[in-house]
Amino acid sequence: MKKIVLLLIVSVLWLSCQHSQLEIGLDAKSGSTAAGFALLSEKNGTVYLSATIRGLSAGTHAIHLHEKADCSSDDGKSTGGHWNPTFAPHGAWGSAAGYHKGDIGNFEVDDDGIGRVFFETDEWCIGCDDPTKDILGKAIIVHQGADDFVSQPSGAAGARISCAGIVME
Repeated sequence: MKKIVLLLIVSVLWLSCQHSQLEIGLDAKSGSTAAGFALLSEKNGTVYLSATIRGLSAGTHAIHLHEKADCSSDDGKSTGGHWNPTFAPHGAWGSAAGYHKGDIGNFEVDDDGIGRVFFETDEWCIGCDDPTKDILGKAIIVHQGADDFVSQPSGAAGARISCAGIVME
């Protein structure tokens, strides 16, 4: 009996130390050359997103999570709208006025055409049982322009120029 209890304790401790990690490629859309990769990981209830995208124009670009991990269309519109499981208005992440769970925000690109995004939240999970938090089956979309955080329902960020489905392989 002691061995079974010890085995259960060790198993629970081992599983609690595990974390999910996904590496996904971002493919160019809408005639752009914007491509790259994203790393998503989850540890201790926090999801971390790190993305590097090349082939962007200098300036401000928006990045969002969209409803479906379907990047099959040339314009990225097969991903649907912003992921918004709580039916909130579009806005800046953390805004008291509301925001979509997919409203990551904007990032800057220098003249070298490379953009990097670092984001973390406890409002997402990777493969959990909570449909208001689970990002599996969603898509990462990089937009041609900046999110104005006001226009409904998408922030008027322009064309979808890079896409990656968030799926387990």
